[in-house]
Amino acid sequence: VLEATKDGDTKVVAAAVGRRRPRCLTLEVDLKEWTVRYGHAEHPSDQRSDQRSDQRNDQRNDQRSGQRSGQWASQHCGTLDGAPAVLLLRTRDLFSLPFPLHRPILTSLPLQASLRGWRLLLLPDSFPLAPRLPPSPPQQWKSQRLAEDRRRALLQLFGLKLEVLPDGQRRWHGCDKDTPRCFGTVRAQTPQYLLAGRWTPPCCLRALRATARHVLAQLEAAGVRHWLEGGSLLGAVRSGDIIPWDYDVDVGLYRDDVPKCPWLAAVAATGRAVEDPQGFLWEKATEGEFFRVHFSRANRLHVDLWPFYSRPPGVMTKDTWLGHGQDVEFPESFLVPLGSVGFVGVLAKAPNDPRAFLELKFGRGAIESPEYPNPQVRRL
Repeated sequence: VLEATKDGDTKVVAAAVGRRRPRCLTLEVDLKEWTVRYGHAEHPSDQRSDQRSDQRNDQRNDQRSGQRSGQWASQHCGTLDGAPAVLLLRTRDLFSLPFPLHRPILTSLPLQASLRGWRLLLLPDSFPLAPRLPPSPPQQWKSQRLAEDRRRALLQLFGLKLEVLPDGQRRWHGCDKDTPRCFGTVRAQTPQYLLAGRWTPPCCLRALRATARHVLAQLEAAGVRHWLEGGSLLGAVRSGDIIPWDYDVDVGLYRDDVPKCPWLAAVAATGRAVEDPQGFLWEKATEGEFFRVHFSRANRLHVDLWPFYSRPPGVMTKDTWLGHGQDVEFPESFLVPLGSVGFVGVLAKAPNDPRAFLELKFGRGAIESPEYPNPQVRRL
């Protein structure tokens, strides 16, 4: 079959084992975003239909008629849904992969093949399934647990933190509230993953979004005047979200309003970290006169809260400067009145002229010209 295939991208063929035919899925591996996405592959008989619902109905009808007649059309797939199958490929192609025999094979091989642009051809043929006694409940549980452990270890090996399933559900394999974040100390504004050519792991972005929404809600409820700062405002204006390679969220607030927030007031009064009922950890930063809210005690993804105050003649300043290029004073008129902008799924407070504010801090064209935090270390 491989020799007869005219398509040079078809390096693997597959056939069902038993009566159940595997479902053909599309597969996209995005290493930069630590993500693998699965989708429903189009059945050959469905190509004339423009509506996805009609495609799914036709595919089910074709499958039923195929089961009755014992005949199927070949399909090009990214991967299969996990039903028993036999995979066939040339030895030289198999052992050109970095992890040729890593289990589970039906997950491992398509992931590696996708990165090389290979496709899988699902044949109409099937192999008989050898009869065997059904497993006992303990054996079935043990087998499922082993398969899950192997799959989790495989995705960790490949550096994949998120699976997006065909129905849109998400399966996470990265950090959470009970684990440390996925990267270590940030040096020269450049996390290690940027040096490896990747962006912020999606589990870390998920934790940052949750922390940002929580902090913004707490400040709003307490009547604290606040606004998005720096790269967080830049991401909000560009896409309504955190910049895909950012590693924290920055929020400015009026220093005089710190006592209004009970968590900030407790930290300022005692100097000790305070954990709120939702498990977020509020503390004073060790680097200077500002505050930091972590996703949890274990996971130190955080929002930085910068207390500003006004000095004559109406200029906003603060007591701690970390030497970042965009860390500059600005006219208080940007905050009177405050505006708003969409950010991580909520409406966040922002300077009333975000473009002028950002161009004051980052330079002209900053919104349209994305850059990594420190281009001298790593360029986009």
